[in-house]
Amino acid sequence: MYFQPFRLLYCIITTAVIFHLSPLSAANASEKIIIRSGILQESVSVTELSTFAQTGKLSQSLQVYFDLAQQNPAIVRRILTTPIQASPLFLDKFLNSVAGYLILEQLSEVVHTRSRKADKKALRSALVLSASDDKKITLIEIIKNYPTPEVEMNGKHLRSVFHKLQKLQSGLNNIFDILF
Repeated sequence: MYFQPFRLLYCIITTAVIFHLSPLSAANASEKIIIRSGILQESVSVTELSTFAQTGKLSQSLQVYFDLAQQNPAIVRRILTTPIQASPLFLDKFLNSVAGYLILEQLSEVVHTRSRKADKKALRSALVLSASDDKKITLIEIIKNYPTPEVEMNGKHLRSVFHKLQKLQSGLNNIFDILF
């Protein structure tokens, strides 16, 4: 019991150092997103998608994509911006577990790099970094914090990734309740 405060302090300092010295700064964040839905593909800037998520204003390329893919922009916007509660420290520990690996495996089927290399590591970084500011994760934050210049997303399975994030939150809450 005596060493518990020191463990907590060590974890906090380690996390702060990782985020401060991490190469995953805004300069390395994702700049472009390729949205795929079946045979359709649209490349948009992350700024363009972020503007849509924040304001609801559709760019011409997003409007064309939503029309062709028969996607409801209001639903997509809600999926992009609905927050999931997550402590960055606890999230980091969980995502480095077997259960966390399985969730990353499922999520990386929807959000990934073109080469499909190091997807789980990149996704883990994006998730933890997204939670670091406000202990909340949104899909648009994950996309913005993805540590590669380009990220691909399977638009056909957008709802699926949102539900997986909700399951992640439920799993984290259950584990937190068991441990504390």
